[in-house]
Amino acid sequence: MRIPAEDLTRQYPEVAAEVLAALERALPRGKYTMGPELAAFEQEFGAYCGVAHGIGISSGTAALHLALRACGVGPGDEVITVPNTYVATAFAISYVGAVPVFVDVDAVTLNLDPGRIAEAIGPRTRAIIPVHMYGGMVDMPAVLEVARRHGLAVIEDASHAHGATLGERRAGSFGDLACFSLYPGKVLGAYGDGGIIVTGRADLAARARQLRYMGQSRVKHEHEVLGHQERLDEIQAAILRVKLRHLETWIERRRAIALLYDELLPQTPLRPLPRDPRGRHVYYMYTARAPRRDALRDFLAARGIGTQVIYPRLIPEQGAYRDTPYRWLETPNARAAVDEIVCLPMFPELREDEAREVVEAIADFYRADDAGAGSA
Repeated sequence: MRIPAEDLTRQYPEVAAEVLAALERALPRGKYTMGPELAAFEQEFGAYCGVAHGIGISSGTAALHLALRACGVGPGDEVITVPNTYVATAFAISYVGAVPVFVDVDAVTLNLDPGRIAEAIGPRTRAIIPVHMYGGMVDMPAVLEVARRHGLAVIEDASHAHGATLGERRAGSFGDLACFSLYPGKVLGAYGDGGIIVTGRADLAARARQLRYMGQSRVKHEHEVLGHQERLDEIQAAILRVKLRHLETWIERRRAIALLYDELLPQTPLRPLPRDPRGRHVYYMYTARAPRRDALRDFLAARGIGTQVIYPRLIPEQGAYRDTPYRWLETPNARAAVDEIVCLPMFPELREDEAREVVEAIADFYRADDAGAGSA
């Protein structure tokens, strides 16, 4: 694609010298796991989120899995989440033997609707996983109010929301634990798989650390609980420390692109998802509702413009849940969005002329659509 939906190649030259210097610092030590780069990144990213503890994990999926285990969620329990997220959110629930319970999203933001949580709570409910979709945050105070009233753990899935805020607080600072994917295409991404758990609670941090390194907590080769081998490696941590220093600049570039889209798209039938004025949206994706979405995507692709659909199928409709237990409440808002949402090109290095070309192509599609309808 001439204008791809995302492009990781443009960012590397900007940080190449710093990344190579970080590797020159880290590699000669010969300490490639559980070393000083990981410890430093954990502290730095935790502080960035406004919490005391970071625990580097091998992936965002593993982070969710271990966070659930750290909260004591297990077989027979239920965990409330949304059906329009990536399957990893639900898979992590299933991995611990619990049952995902899917509730509806807000019709406007497509984030978890806190007003739908109470109806999903049953005697086996142990936790809620609100997912900050597309770079905008869930109404966390409302979620926490319900959770505290019912004694439920809250685990933020913040994989779309590195640096997003609600009020003065960043994503990751609201829940008992929060999980971030550090997959390369994320707002903050490694050069490979990675994830991190953050928390303000020392007890949960200790449990997560123990679980991510084969159940060890104090003495090597003393495995106190059934753990996992899910550490973030030293090389990725060194790279992420470099990229974290640039994160605020990259977020502001994303927001500038989003502002340009906001200004230009009213000339088209696309309806961008609104941002919450109480906080900062970081635009992991610039998402809109689009009439005749699939035809529009084909038209744009023919012009060399890439788009994405995040996500094209609700989780309970995936084949993986054909024989896997779940509960699914009515979710008309999530259902209505599936065939309409489209994610336009969005990455910090996207140029203004490219964003303008994207919108002009969208306008051309609908003008041709209207002309065809008028001649019919």
